[in-house]
Amino acid sequence: MKKIAMIVFLLTLLATSAFAKVNVAATLPFIGSLAKEIGGDRIEVTSLIKPNQDPHYVEAKPSMILAARKADILMYNGLDLEIGYLPVIIESSKNPNIQPGKPGNLDCSRYVTSIEKLSSADRSMGDVHPLGNPHYLNSPRNIARVVEGMAEALSALDPSNEAFYKERLAAFKDRFKKKEAEWSGIRLKGKKFIAYHSDLGYLASDSGLQIIGYIEPKPGIPPSAAHLEKLVELIKREKPDGIIISTSTQGRQAVDFLSQKTGVKGITVPGDVGSTEQASDWFSFMDQILTSLK
Repeated sequence: MKKIAMIVFLLTLLATSAFAKVNVAATLPFIGSLAKEIGGDRIEVTSLIKPNQDPHYVEAKPSMILAARKADILMYNGLDLEIGYLPVIIESSKNPNIQPGKPGNLDCSRYVTSIEKLSSADRSMGDVHPLGNPHYLNSPRNIARVVEGMAEALSALDPSNEAFYKERLAAFKDRFKKKEAEWSGIRLKGKKFIAYHSDLGYLASDSGLQIIGYIEPKPGIPPSAAHLEKLVELIKREKPDGIIISTSTQGRQAVDFLSQKTGVKGITVPGDVGSTEQASDWFSFMDQILTSLK
């Protein structure tokens, strides 16, 4: 009976180990969504912040620390976007797997060719990021590399499912190729826009659209009445292509003011996966942004 009991125990242990999911803690919803594209039912994803939270203004919470403590791997945006809260979460988690330099610590920006790097910066310049613009989530060419990095990281962490992750990556690439061909038909090169924040810089760089002014006088600084009046003059002079871009986290007051003063239409585009009903994954997130600009 003891031998039978031991055999049952070992079989149960092996079965549990074979089907144990990799716990992924992702700082931003789009990162969690991309991880799920590769990990499928072999991973469990927890996003630390909500889709309609402004990623610049996040504070560490006990629930985030608990998620990090349970994580096998932590995936984050990088380029100092999470600098205000992530170091506290990593340290407080006491989780050796996700400490810097460990296989369970994945800075997704390591796969990104960043833009707008600064040789020096100080607070007088606003909420700037010396390492480069951190908002690469709307850059298909960068996201393609990030997803490959995720597949490598998951395969290294969970080698028994490496073939599964590679298969999921291949499926993602097939879908990406079809979508890329579809998106290439949306011509944005040379079109002029006013943006609220610098979160569409990568899309502008990739597509050739021109952002001729920002509602924020400096990143993260609310516009003054004087700055908005200057934008009114700029819009009347430059005649942008009928759109002022903002996301749901930035508010509509300044956009509506400029629209009323100039007749230029204001729209709201999704700020992250899940911030609108249509943007249910990264592909539909990009669909909604590009369709809105079109």
